[in-house]
Amino acid sequence: MSQQRNAIAVFAAVLTAWVGLVEGPASAGEQQVVIELFTSQGCSSCPPADRLLAELAKDDPSVLPISLSVDYWDYLGWKDTLALPGHVKRQRAYAAARGDRAVYTPQVVVNGATHVLGSDRTAIDRAVKHARNHARLPVQVAVADGKINVEIAAAKHPGQPAEVWLCPLSKSVPVEIGRGENRGQSVVYTNVVRGWIKLGEWKGEQLVLSKPVSEIRAKGDFDAVAILVQTGKLDAPGNMLGAATASLD
Repeated sequence: MSQQRNAIAVFAAVLTAWVGLVEGPASAGEQQVVIELFTSQGCSSCPPADRLLAELAKDDPSVLPISLSVDYWDYLGWKDTLALPGHVKRQRAYAAARGDRAVYTPQVVVNGATHVLGSDRTAIDRAVKHARNHARLPVQVAVADGKINVEIAAAKHPGQPAEVWLCPLSKSVPVEIGRGENRGQSVVYTNVVRGWIKLGEWKGEQLVLSKPVSEIRAKGDFDAVAILVQTGKLDAPGNMLGAATASLD
C-alpha cells in the first residue's frame, strides 16, 4: 500500500510540474536545459570550455551540462581517451539540421537548437535564457533497487514525437594529456557521456520506463545518468523537449 501511495505522489508531482509548464515558469531543476559541449583532448582551445562546463554543472541545477568528446583532432598526436565515434556524427548532424555546417571545438549546443562557442559564458547564458522561454517537458528520473526509473509527463497538446535516450555519465574524469597541443596539461572533464541507450519513444502520452543498472554497466565506468527526450533520430537530432539527471551514488 505504501508503494502505491508513493507512486501516486510521484505521478502527482509530475502533473503539477506539467501544469507549471503550461501556466508559468517551473521551478529550477524540474525541466533542465541541456548544454552539450563538443570537446577534444587534442584541442588547445578546449580546456577553458571544459572548466566552464564544470562551473555550470556546479552553479545552476536548472541546466544539464554534458561533455561529448570527439576524435577528429587525434591526428595531432594524442588519441582522445573519452571520445566516441557517434559524437562526431551527432555534431555533424546538428550542423546539417541548422544548415550552417559549423563543426568545431569547443562547441556548445543548447537544447539541440542553438550553437555557441563553448568558452563564451555570456553566449551560453543567453542561449540558455532563450531556451527557458520555450515550454519544456517535465521528466523525472530516479535510481532505486538497481533500476533506473523514468517518468515523462503527458502533453496537453501533443506535437512532435520524440525519442527517449539514457546516457551513462561519469561526473568527473581527470586526464593527464601526454602529447599533442595540450601536452603536459591535466584536464578534468565533467559529466562525460559514456554511451547512448534508447529507452523508448514518447508520443505525447504519459510514459513510464525502467532499465536495470546492470544492463548498462558494459558502457564503462559511470556514476550518474542523464535522460534526454529529443525530437528527430540519433543520426538527425532535433529540439530537446525535456531532460533530467540522477546520481548513482
